[in-house]
Amino acid sequence: MKDEARLSDTSRPTLARMLAEFGEVEVAPLSKYGTLAAQRLARSWPQTPQVTHHDTADITELEAARKLANEGRARRLTSLPYLLKAVVSGLKAFPAFNAAFDSEGRQLILRRYFNLGVAIDTPNGLVVGVLRRCDEKSIFELAEEMAALSAKARAKGLSYDEVTGGCFTVSALGGLGGTAFTPIVNPPEVAILGAARLREEPRRGSDGGVEWRLRLPLSLSYDHRAINGADAARFLSHLCAQLQSPLD
Repeated sequence: MKDEARLSDTSRPTLARMLAEFGEVEVAPLSKYGTLAAQRLARSWPQTPQVTHHDTADITELEAARKLANEGRARRLTSLPYLLKAVVSGLKAFPAFNAAFDSEGRQLILRRYFNLGVAIDTPNGLVVGVLRRCDEKSIFELAEEMAALSAKARAKGLSYDEVTGGCFTVSALGGLGGTAFTPIVNPPEVAILGAARLREEPRRGSDGGVEWRLRLPLSLSYDHRAINGADAARFLSHLCAQLQSPLD
């Protein structure tokens, strides 16, 4: 019976064979990064009750300061390091966002350090590199470290130490487009922040006229077991307030 069962399993048509009956197909194996990401996401979604809260930050003044800081610099600052510093401020103000569930999901472990994961788009798939001790670094230091980490991830991959130990993840898709999205929490973290494309929006000026402001769409997904909706709204409001003025 065992031999018959084994023969039955091997003789079953694969999905590729089934689809090939209707036309030409190509089988593309996932990369190592792609396989690991798929496994983590597949575990995260059914095990974590996730909710996403959306808001937009007015970064008009921050963008002006960023462009001014870039004058004469070989490596140009993006808005990402400013966003990372705002996240650190948020984690300090709302410690539950810097927590992790224990293996049984009965207690929260509050971290007292601030290591931020940043999603990096590579030819081999998405990888999350970790920047350590972000609270101790300046905007320029974070920018240099992020650039080096991204280059290494795209060229030859990151080491185990460079992809572990994160407290909170940031995924910035502004360069690719989109108005909002729902990032998936990366366990054992309890929250993740997504940033979409910067856009111009009109606002009534003090003189009653119309003025144009630069606004950054933010999407915060969180584990509802650890964080409630009111705190999620407060956390994003805090981030928006931090981003309204130049940091560092």
